[in-house]
Amino acid sequence: MEIGEDLPPKDLPEVLVIKPPPPMILFGDEFIAKKFKILKAWESPLPLDQFLTNYAHSVQAVLCSGASPISPQVLNLLPSLRLVVTASAGINHIDLPECRRRGIAVANSGNVLSEDGADAAVSLLIDVFRRISAADGYVKQGLWASRGDYPLASKLGGKRVGIVGLGNIGLQVAKRLEAFGCNILYNSRKKKPVSYPFFSDVCELAANSDALILCCGFTDQTRHMINREVLLALGKEGVIVNVGRGAIIDEKEMVQCLVQGEIAGAGLDVFENEPNIPKEFFTMDNVVLSPHAAVFTSESFLDLCELVVGNLEAFFSNKPLLSPVTDE
Repeated sequence: MEIGEDLPPKDLPEVLVIKPPPPMILFGDEFIAKKFKILKAWESPLPLDQFLTNYAHSVQAVLCSGASPISPQVLNLLPSLRLVVTASAGINHIDLPECRRRGIAVANSGNVLSEDGADAAVSLLIDVFRRISAADGYVKQGLWASRGDYPLASKLGGKRVGIVGLGNIGLQVAKRLEAFGCNILYNSRKKKPVSYPFFSDVCELAANSDALILCCGFTDQTRHMINREVLLALGKEGVIVNVGRGAIIDEKEMVQCLVQGEIAGAGLDVFENEPNIPKEFFTMDNVVLSPHAAVFTSESFLDLCELVVGNLEAFFSNKPLLSPVTDE
């Protein structure tokens, strides 16, 4: 018998959800409610700490996303917790060391979102180099007829592209850009078994690249890793694309570099203070913006729903998780 099959609701395994993750917002909770009893903290009139205390000795699994951090304070209120499943690739909203110390397993989206994230990163890069969004505005504003042909853009083929973070998404980015004839370089926490040149120093990577694409996770070590020095090393013809986390870049310095022409352009899906972004971006035709939606497609979210349920089923059946977060 599968988990939840033919069980009355009161006997289903409990899964705590502090705030609904994006797939639940879009598709509802039916994908998970058939097999698990969802404890909906966000619907309770009780303060969160009191709600968690009520289930302190029964909740073994939590489903979360970036909107519901799993902090030491939350963990202290859930002494029976044994699994955290996040509906995201990033895990910076989870206190991973504390989970490890308590013996709590963590699962994320694994490879499910990687292809869409890579597609978005490459799309942003092409848009900035070929000025597609800017040219679209030029035509729609009637400027083609009144001013003539649009200024020349830059080709993608042959560009040296430095990828920061050669994980699931970064590898998919590299695969796609190779097909365009780009030369791939990379920086990562550790050297990977790939043929691409490795740079341990991100500033040196920038100096040898025509574009940087940020695919790494957000940690204390990567916060503002892309600072003014790195941006200046990238240079006046350089382009930066970010599908990681906003605070990986020192946003104020990037704005200044763009205003002063120290870099050529940017394609940004993430920002430091979402959804608020620097107003300077609104008038820059060399900057392409996306509302933190790089991995948001209906197909990937449906796959993510299946993965979330699969991880929960595996846990409650004492089987290996489908997408565990490891220390590597």
